[in-house]
Amino acid sequence: MQKFFPYFLVLLAIAARFLPHPANFTPIAAVALFSGVYLNKRLSILLPMAAMFLSDLFIGFYSAPIMISVYASFAVSGLLGWWLAKHRGVVTTFGATLASSTIFFLITNWAVWQFGVIYPRTGAGFMESYIAAIPFWRNMLLGDIFYVAILFGCYEGIKYWLTRKKMTTIDNR
Repeated sequence: MQKFFPYFLVLLAIAARFLPHPANFTPIAAVALFSGVYLNKRLSILLPMAAMFLSDLFIGFYSAPIMISVYASFAVSGLLGWWLAKHRGVVTTFGATLASSTIFFLITNWAVWQFGVIYPRTGAGFMESYIAAIPFWRNMLLGDIFYVAILFGCYEGIKYWLTRKKMTTIDNR
């Protein structure tokens, strides 16, 4: 069962990108954080990349430098998961989630300003690109909080339940 869990995470992330949702409200960063904490470190980079690439095959690709910034930002989320694995707790999980969303916002919007055609490459254009992206950051943060709560909460809840069940079985012998 455990060996199929990474595939489940990729399928969840892909499916969520195809379901109706507010822009950026997806589980990709949550999968990266979760994988960095609970799975093989390599998977914390590989799983979000696989989910993005496989879904992008159908959704479509766009400017390579901007896409690289998106993929790199999710890799950073996986690295944050490595840190979180050594600093587990509700507050640190929330902090890592906030950091993940914010780093994504900073990196990808810099790339949109730098490599896109919407904003002039001036100080005003730079500020305009970030101001215009605030609703996307808000949606990503809300999505990340939602999916992190689901993934981490379900995993920890099931782990607790299994531990309690095992202890109850031992006590009844």
